[in-house]
Amino acid sequence: MDEATVTIFVCISCRRSLGDAEESFDQPGRDLADALRVRLGDQTGVAVTPVDCLAVCKRPCTVALAGAGKWTYLIGDLDPDSHAEEVVAAALSFAASENGIVAWRERPASFRKGVIARVPPIMVGNATRDSALEAIDP
Repeated sequence: MDEATVTIFVCISCRRSLGDAEESFDQPGRDLADALRVRLGDQTGVAVTPVDCLAVCKRPCTVALAGAGKWTYLIGDLDPDSHAEEVVAAALSFAASENGIVAWRERPASFRKGVIARVPPIMVGNATRDSALEAIDP
C-alpha cells in the first residue's frame, strides 16, 4: 500500500432519523467509510479514517479532507449511496492539488454544495510567520 498523503476523516457518530420513532435512525457515516474503503482500495495514497465526531450533527453525513501543508475541508450533507464516488473524486483532486485548494469547477456537486468550512494549514515546528502566511494565501 502506498503511504497516504491525504486522509478522509469520516464521522461515524451522526445519526439520521428514519421516521417518527426516537429509536429509528441509522449512522450513515459507517456506511460511507466502508464504501470509500472499497472504492479507494489500498494503492491510492488516500486513507479513510473513521472518527467518533466531527461536531456537525445537524448535517450528517460529514467528512473532512486533510493533508500535510494543505487546507482542510469539512463537507456535510453526504449520502453514502449517492455521494461515495464524488467523495473519492474530491479526495483525489484534493491530493493532486499543491495546497489543498481545489478549483470550484473541478469540485463534484456534493463538494460544492456541502462545504461547511475550509481551515488553513496548521504550521508545526519552526515554521515562520511568513511561510505560514504564504501557505494560507498562495
